[in-house]
Amino acid sequence: MLDRKLDIYSLKTLLLAQPRYSAKGHLARHGAKVFSQNDEDGIIAEIFRRIGWKKKNFVEFGVEDGKECNTLWLLMQGWNGLWIECSEVSCSNIRVSHEMYFASGQLELQNNFVTSENINSRIGEYLPDQASYELDLLSIDIDGNDYWVWKAIEITRPRVVVIEYNASWPPPADITLPYNPDFRWNGTSYFGASLAALSRLGKSKGYSLVCCSLSGVNAFFVRDDLLGGKFHKPGSLIDHYEPPRYFLTEIPNGHRPDFGPVLFHPSLVMPS
Repeated sequence: MLDRKLDIYSLKTLLLAQPRYSAKGHLARHGAKVFSQNDEDGIIAEIFRRIGWKKKNFVEFGVEDGKECNTLWLLMQGWNGLWIECSEVSCSNIRVSHEMYFASGQLELQNNFVTSENINSRIGEYLPDQASYELDLLSIDIDGNDYWVWKAIEITRPRVVVIEYNASWPPPADITLPYNPDFRWNGTSYFGASLAALSRLGKSKGYSLVCCSLSGVNAFFVRDDLLGGKFHKPGSLIDHYEPPRYFLTEIPNGHRPDFGPVLFHPSLVMPS
């Protein structure tokens, strides 16, 4: 396992040495993993360092057992949020392993299968006061209807959206699976939507693409009113698309067995 991690580190170092990643405002070099699957923790931290936050709150759906997701590190830094997970077994495990966060009131959990039809009501249970509540982060990873669920969300306009894309369909391919509320990912490359399709949807909702994870898994969108010249070429598919490099995942097909010990770069800790 150590040799594999060293190999991955070497590959990432070579990739990030490319001139495209040295452009002013580019987020890729800020990528780092604490509890995210790949480099999402570092990118999320840097985005919020640039744009700030309102309430330090999040909604993430598709968290599996909650040990390797995009918001656990935020939770551990005092953020509050909602997780939605369709697996009853995973939810049972989360209630045990994350009991301290339920006890403190930081974390809420819903055992639901997310669809376009129910997503607004699901989030609405967590954000009952729509008029005064602004969500900081929305993370979508359901391996199928991601595009359609984001399109359906009207109850909140988060500051940042992280969403899985299908890197097997590079720009300018504008592709998304037809909506099927019963869709289950079968482990193939037939899932989700292309980056171009998600970027088009984001623009229609007032968001711009600002980065993709180096592994080609997640795309990061920031609400247009918060861009303020803080990012490299917002909305540019050419500058931000990353191909499928799933081999960069440090622990393939698995999760961390516990919450520590953890090694991380100090920049991952956001200021209070």
